[in-house]
Amino acid sequence: MLSLGTLRAVAILAVAIAASVLVGGCTQRTEGVLVYSARNEQLIKPLFDLYTQQTGIPVRFVTDDAGPLIERLGAEGADTTADVLMTVDAGELWYAAERDLLKPIDSPILKANIPEHFRDPGNRWFGLSVRARTIVYSTERVKPEDLSTYEALADPRWKGKVCLRTSKKVYNQSLVAMLISEHGEQQTETIVRGWVNNLATNVFSNDVLLMEAIAAGQCDVGIVNTYYFGRLLRDQPELPVRLFWPDQQGQGVHVNISGAGVTKYSRHEAAATKLLEWLSEPKAQALFAGENMEYPANPAIKADPAVLAWGDFKHSEKNIAQAGALQADAVRLMDRVGYK
Repeated sequence: MLSLGTLRAVAILAVAIAASVLVGGCTQRTEGVLVYSARNEQLIKPLFDLYTQQTGIPVRFVTDDAGPLIERLGAEGADTTADVLMTVDAGELWYAAERDLLKPIDSPILKANIPEHFRDPGNRWFGLSVRARTIVYSTERVKPEDLSTYEALADPRWKGKVCLRTSKKVYNQSLVAMLISEHGEQQTETIVRGWVNNLATNVFSNDVLLMEAIAAGQCDVGIVNTYYFGRLLRDQPELPVRLFWPDQQGQGVHVNISGAGVTKYSRHEAAATKLLEWLSEPKAQALFAGENMEYPANPAIKADPAVLAWGDFKHSEKNIAQAGALQADAVRLMDRVGYK
């Protein structure tokens, strides 16, 4: 039988081991980062694996659409374990910031790497990749010189020749919001009503179906995100559809971002900020954008050669936060004109 002194020594040792495990577990958790991501797993996992390999800091992630992730973050409040919110549209990041779910980050690295118009004026979120939402056209039935601006697609000459993706998709809501910021609501309503009047068929659920409809002769022109064009042309290089860069004498092409911010109740703010800073640096920028055929948000980094082959263009430098600030107005406008 063990003596009382031995039992006490065993008990003290057990407490010490338990405390050691607890402290070790806390240390491991503080080193890790949890990301709520609306960006698909195949696009972020290679980056996060590389980050962990280079820094030793593990990155866990949960993927879902932005809406459910933002609602989850709001419901969890101060109890959340999420450190970063990553979305595929500036309007979604703006909404999360307006709900007080993101915190301002004072990072000289992010400010130096990400242009002002690709980040929140209050530094609560930062763009990490850029895509243009631009015009596509049939090379068999349309000449580039026939095209000019987004607004011109409302002209009667395009009656029965326009294809559009559904207004329910946030990319079109952001486009219309940015048109409101440029033209005002009344003029933008006239433009979007003209688009609807010129539709060749019902709206499409995605950009790929829209481009395939142009190739099939169902319509002649449409509006899509550039990375969808890139993916489709990579698989079908002979498809008779090409990009056109509108409004080169005016504001320039509408662009949007994938980006991220640190959650308000992150328990690992320094680690989360370090991850965002790393994502804004050259190697990560090339990978983050290249995996999805997008443009790096850091202007010092060149896009993938396949993307560069689409040609240079002037893009709008209006702060993309306007896509969120005016998104509700854009949705109501599209409802009024019957844009489904």
